[in-house]
Amino acid sequence: MTVRIRQATLADLGTICRLRLQRTDWLAERGSDQWTRQGRGLPIEIFAHVVGRAVYAGETWIAEKCGEPAGTITVNDRADEGLWTPHETAESVIVHYMIVDLRFAGNRVGSRMLAHAAALARARRRTWVRLDAWTTNTDLHDYYRRAGFRLARIAGPEASGPSAALFERRADSWLPAVVPSVPREAESVIRSASPR
Repeated sequence: MTVRIRQATLADLGTICRLRLQRTDWLAERGSDQWTRQGRGLPIEIFAHVVGRAVYAGETWIAEKCGEPAGTITVNDRADEGLWTPHETAESVIVHYMIVDLRFAGNRVGSRMLAHAAALARARRRTWVRLDAWTTNTDLHDYYRRAGFRLARIAGPEASGPSAALFERRADSWLPAVVPSVPREAESVIRSASPR
């Protein structure tokens, strides 16, 4: 089954918050403080408000698999203060709050959402897909590396939040490599010159 990406509506806000709570609990069970109050994560009420604004602005997407919400991603051109430079932000789309429903983990939902972010970047003529990841969640860092991102840097002390691991990937790297075709005339010359 394929993953379908659609724009989120305000009716999806409850689902998005459920995904955030589900993933926060899952991370806590594994010893991570990501998105917890202790880890300086946004309380769910503030998260709902922030994501609600992004949904209203058309910046949030829902991934569906078999007709069910399987994940969410917010993509815009804004980064938290102290993370990316103004120049870096201007040439990028920024990924926020990418969450995959645990029921669909391992089904490439995250990969599909990141590819969607790259398509948005190319449509906006932006070179990069950039994101900030929770600084202490090295498993998440490994996930983004496997997804083709590179760690650009860990943001300095001017970054105020707990997500200071900065990852990037060129938006055009999602496109298939173009293999030049050999003209038929050259192909017959090559065949005739080959030892038999």
